[in-house]
Amino acid sequence: MIRLSLPEEILSPLFKDVALSNIISDGKIWADAIPRFAIDIILNQYQLEKDKSDFSLKNFIGENFELTKASTSTFVSDTSMSVTEHINSLWSFLTRQSDMQVEGSSLIPLPYPYVVPGGRFNEIYYWDSYFTMLGLRVSGKNDLIASMVDNFAWLIREVGFIPNGNRTYFLSRSQPPYFSLMVSLLSEIFGEAILIKYKDELVLEYKFWMENVGHNSSGHCINLNGAHMLNRYYDLLNTPRSEMYSEDVHLSSSFSGDPSSLYQHMRSACESGWDFSSRWCSDPCAIASIHTGDILPVDLNCLLFHLEVTIARVMSLQGHKMEADVYAANAEQRKNLIIEYFWDEESGYFFDFDFVRGKRTGSINAAGIFPLFFKVATQEQGERSLLFLSKNLLKEGGIVTTNINSGQQWDAPNGWAPLQWISVVAALNYNNTTLATTIISNWTKLNQKVFNETGKMLEKYDVVESGKLGGGGEYPVQDGFGWTNGVYLAMKSLEISIGSKM
Repeated sequence: MIRLSLPEEILSPLFKDVALSNIISDGKIWADAIPRFAIDIILNQYQLEKDKSDFSLKNFIGENFELTKASTSTFVSDTSMSVTEHINSLWSFLTRQSDMQVEGSSLIPLPYPYVVPGGRFNEIYYWDSYFTMLGLRVSGKNDLIASMVDNFAWLIREVGFIPNGNRTYFLSRSQPPYFSLMVSLLSEIFGEAILIKYKDELVLEYKFWMENVGHNSSGHCINLNGAHMLNRYYDLLNTPRSEMYSEDVHLSSSFSGDPSSLYQHMRSACESGWDFSSRWCSDPCAIASIHTGDILPVDLNCLLFHLEVTIARVMSLQGHKMEADVYAANAEQRKNLIIEYFWDEESGYFFDFDFVRGKRTGSINAAGIFPLFFKVATQEQGERSLLFLSKNLLKEGGIVTTNINSGQQWDAPNGWAPLQWISVVAALNYNNTTLATTIISNWTKLNQKVFNETGKMLEKYDVVESGKLGGGGEYPVQDGFGWTNGVYLAMKSLEISIGSKM
């Protein structure tokens, strides 16, 4: 069993001293550093040298640690290529083979090949990978998809769930649960038997998210009115994040409340993948007002609906009628609760639910379209939601994440590849081909424009003023980029398919 291991504890007090000194501009690079020597030797040497008048902390780190580089740092783009050609040439730079154990490294070695997002992200990421797989399928890299799913299945067996990424400091949280969608995608390629192959891992994934069912609000599960159970994002820890240690400590210094509460809400937002967004804040433009743990997210509960439906299908395939009926009933109950708690009849859209305040948050964001992606909404609700999306979030470059410009990266003016794909499929599910093709056109043209200008496929884009790069957040815009590549290829393929039917 792989256990949570924090570099700030293993490398104490060196880790904190370096993190708070800001001699390494990106905290994640420091959290991912690989020791050149045994940890006890490095720490003993640090204690001997740190108080000397000629001691240089920067030089000490350089002598004792190897710092990671961006995964695409050696890749040279050729803008005479089409975007599709560029992506296909880039896959090999983003692919990692099975890992070797390195003592003192935060990397959790994976047994099979996988694709990393790119830029500063040199490990596998949970929800990123599903959207990356969409493009790998178009590129004919089905075996690579299978090996990535096998890695996630291995993590579920070894850890008990799929962590945020394969880093030891990520073992206190997961990310949006897309494993059932990955398995479903793989079954479309290789046949229904794939579903049965991953039955045990699907059930373990479900148990992780449904832990403490039957208790009052605890962990990921929230008991509403003594009878209704829905889910939230929830990180186990209430300390500064290893990969953003200095930033979290700095934020807490100006926070009037309990820092441990702030840290846990920040970490829980990281589990959502939307780190960070006005979606999680009581004051949209004040990150210190974050209260992620008080919010039942509509997208998370839709993803768990799909997980329940998938397990019911697997049980049925194996002839386990009783178990299949239980999971099908859970899915039907969750579907009804999604409508009851997240649908706003007056606005005609789905919103997150603040269970502490007992009301919907009112945050206008693209997560509200997830009930359409999973066909949870009625036809009328779907049509009204798409109209709402068009009026409030459709921009020149695609779907904007929220309608608030807070300076956080999961807010306006940024658009992200996964939310474009969810919106396109949602529109098609409710027979709005015009909106689907508009989003495809707006987003892929923006991708092409930025590639022609920079030679890069980016993590996020400014969809409001398409001449600008996306921004905001805790680090510079990253290039590579796994899910952007995947969604672009999937959209171009879908565009051809739609055109052939018109």
